[in-house]
Amino acid sequence: MSERIPEVVVRRLPIYARALGQLEARGVAVISSLDLGRLLGVTPAQIRKDLSYFGEFGKQGTGYDVAHLKREIRRILGLDREWRMAIVGVGRLGRAIASYPGFASEGFRVVALFDNDPAKIGTTIGDLVVRSMDELAKVAADERIDIGIVAVPADQGQEVVDKLVAVGVTGLLNYAPITISVPPHVRVRDVDPVVALQSMTYYLKHSGPDDPAS
Repeated sequence: MSERIPEVVVRRLPIYARALGQLEARGVAVISSLDLGRLLGVTPAQIRKDLSYFGEFGKQGTGYDVAHLKREIRRILGLDREWRMAIVGVGRLGRAIASYPGFASEGFRVVALFDNDPAKIGTTIGDLVVRSMDELAKVAADERIDIGIVAVPADQGQEVVDKLVAVGVTGLLNYAPITISVPPHVRVRDVDPVVALQSMTYYLKHSGPDDPAS
């Protein structure tokens, strides 16, 4: 089923789930597609179309059961299980990612840390010991790593990715500022704050009332 779902739809599902979680925390039991669309800045028709790829979740004239829809979206996203992650690169970025407290509540658990710097190998972050990349294959098998987080400089990015793929890791969150190559069965999400800022500055530059782009 996932192969025929548009990528943009899959990317919107976590946004829906987060909003529904916030609504549930506020005690909202039912919400219409109109009100949910207003909250998220999308049209009700878009929400209904996105959800229709996965089944029927609301009742006309009644709206969506907030708790039920949140659970269903999380199930669709695979968030009804734990996902085990390894971080490669424990510089400032890697350490910050490893220390981030928001993973656990969403079903993500960092189970291993790796680096190739002898000064970092053997040190600890929280309750995890930083291991050598030479141990990657054994640790990946022992810890059943699902996702690799790549937090290394650009010139090391492809090599690290190749090693993760070679030991069976099929999900990659790539912070290295480089376009990486992977086999078709491996899923990659690139996270580059500089690229995000550069795309933002386009809109800031062209935000004047007399600019044709606006």
